Amino acid sequence: MNFPSPRLLWFRLVVLLVFLGTGAFAQASGSGGGSGHALAAALERAAPQANPRVIALATRALACVRKHRTVRTLSVIDYSLPSTTPRLWVFDLSQRSVLFHLLVAHGRNTGGQYAKHFSNREGSLMSSLGTFVTDGTYVGHNGYSLRLKGLDGRFNDQAEKRAIVIHGASYVSRQFAKAQGRLGRSWGCPAVRKSVAKPLIDTIRKQSVVFAYYPDKDWLHDAPTLVDCGDASTGTSSALAP
Repeated sequence: MNFPSPRLLWFRLVVLLVFLGTGAFAQASGSGGGSGHALAAALERAAPQANPRVIALATRALACVRKHRTVRTLSVIDYSLPSTTPRLWVFDLSQRSVLFHLLVAHGRNTGGQYAKHFSNREGSLMSSLGTFVTDGTYVGHNGYSLRLKGLDGRFNDQAEKRAIVIHGASYVSRQFAKAQGRLGRSWGCPAVRKSVAKPLIDTIRKQSVVFAYYPDKDWLHDAPTLVDCGDASTGTSSALAP
């Protein structure tokens, strides 16, 4: 029986190690979007009440933002759900766990029990869709509040000018919903229960993304963070920069 020479055995070992190392690197770096799918699957398991399609879109937008900045938490608002249903999830991305699952209000002119209309226009009193990053806290007439910076161009880039912020509100409660058949409505802000506003804001005020979803065809087709992340012609890169 002829055995391979030591040199041939060494060559085969080197080739095997290179192959295994390349595969491990590809897996670790998320080659082919594998890591994005893994994250979406993990968040779906953590939040079984959430719509998997919404989670998948949120993680796609998150991947876009992460090209330009560090992100530690992801908040997902599903405005397709009724206002009396908890429709805000906050995820810890390192632990892939749910930190908050809350009621959240929509804008006065967005709808009643169900959200139907969205706008980026100042004075519309409507909620805006899309991807936001948190942009600092302040204390105003709604108390402790968290500014949001919109990253999806014509869909939400007026958020700061419109003072679209996360804040607490007395009209966001189970008691209000039971009495009125819906939550109260804001001037476009994603308002939450007063008692949870401070811990929520303190958790997501830094290095955080907020993703507000509704099955709006125009937004789904044209949102920069979902469609053409980093395309210089749309200005997406500059908007995403810290």
